[in-house]
Amino acid sequence: MKVAILLEDLVEDVEFIYPYYRFKEEKFDVDIISPEIKTFKGKKGCTFASKKSIKDVDPEYYDILFIPGGYAPDRLRRYPEVLNFVRRMFELGKIIGAVCHGPWVLISAGIVKGKKITGYHAIKDDIINAGANYTGKPVERDGNIFTGTDPEAMAELIKEIIKEAKKNSPRPF
Repeated sequence: MKVAILLEDLVEDVEFIYPYYRFKEEKFDVDIISPEIKTFKGKKGCTFASKKSIKDVDPEYYDILFIPGGYAPDRLRRYPEVLNFVRRMFELGKIIGAVCHGPWVLISAGIVKGKKITGYHAIKDDIINAGANYTGKPVERDGNIFTGTDPEAMAELIKEIIKEAKKNSPRPF
């Protein structure tokens, strides 16, 4: 399994660290992708280095896309290349996960209309205004989109994404 995790400044540290290591634990190949290759600072002060630029990656290569929260999603959604990548992953039926403020990127990519979506309560109106059905559940799934509310939802969210990935994988686990 190939995983792309999007990264920008002010990512919620735990929402980046937890999925990164859980996917690695499962022996998934994980790429940290950002608008430009550099080191980013998390909200809590951790630093994270991206390995690939969004301009140099192909959505067809990946099985899973994960978008951590914090304030990073507000920055990520300003890049057309990021939105095109997310939209193409969705069109290809790849697994897309987003937590906390991560659904902002899904909204800007135009892929939430008519979908059941959850996220941090502060973006509830944004989710609704984008035409999605905000559920407020800790974890929600609608088709290939998996969303979670906050760090407390991370364990269940990542567990569900991994379960779905393994179910659909041609490779035995």
